[in-house]
Amino acid sequence: MPTILFATYATFIYLLEVYIMKIALPSRNNNIDDHFGHCEYYTIFTVDTQARKIIDSETLESPAGCGCKSNIASTLSDMGVKVLLAGNMGEGAVRVLSNAGIEVLRGCSGDVKSVAEKWLEGSLIDSGDSCHNHECHN
Repeated sequence: MPTILFATYATFIYLLEVYIMKIALPSRNNNIDDHFGHCEYYTIFTVDTQARKIIDSETLESPAGCGCKSNIASTLSDMGVKVLLAGNMGEGAVRVLSNAGIEVLRGCSGDVKSVAEKWLEGSLIDSGDSCHNHECHN
């Protein structure tokens, strides 16, 4: 009987890890900020991908300076963020986030909650757009 209980508990923990995850959105005034590296803060949603709903939300103040040269990728990764839904960002930032285990989808805009809900519905894809406005993206 304990083996069955363990298998059930292990399955439960596995399902939690698969279906419950965190996503981050660079934000300004509850909207996606057009530039990842200069956003006011990050909105972080805990989501249930199976039920396709937002379970919890929190914000994280943006570090000073360029996003790709700050510690934001490791900070988000340490918080358990697996996906970042962004407006625009350079290849340097995409690479840093990817190296931290965070998938990036660019080309998002609008209210952060609406964008997160669209992602949960499966209707968002990475636009592939990159900005080239400053030295941070080289």
